[in-house]
Amino acid sequence: MTEPRDTGSDGDGSRVREQSKILKEKIARAQGRRTEAAGRPGQSAGSDNSGMNRGMRLGTEFIAAVLVGAVAGYLLDRWLNTSPWIMLVLLLVGFAAGVLNVTRAAAEMNRASPPPPGSDLGPGDDEEDQ
Repeated sequence: MTEPRDTGSDGDGSRVREQSKILKEKIARAQGRRTEAAGRPGQSAGSDNSGMNRGMRLGTEFIAAVLVGAVAGYLLDRWLNTSPWIMLVLLLVGFAAGVLNVTRAAAEMNRASPPPPGSDLGPGDDEEDQ
């Protein structure tokens, strides 16, 4: 058996209190940065509008809708013994739902991210077409 350690020394206790104080300060700074980021318009603390993130989300939205339609159609075909007609119909419905989901998600992402500085946003409201 090992003998219990003597943890009552004052040097260890003060070192632990000092490390605890430093850790609390780091946590407070990190929470402050997160609060500042969440307060900015068009951004949230956890949002990442990188190209990879956008592409993965849009691809997942589309594929999930198509797969749900195909699986639901397959199961209904098996149950009703109407192979492959219900699966084909629900596959097309899933495709349409996927396209709708992608357009909605892309519009949401475009609203959430501001345009880059210096980009041409087209004619303004006060400019008339001639």
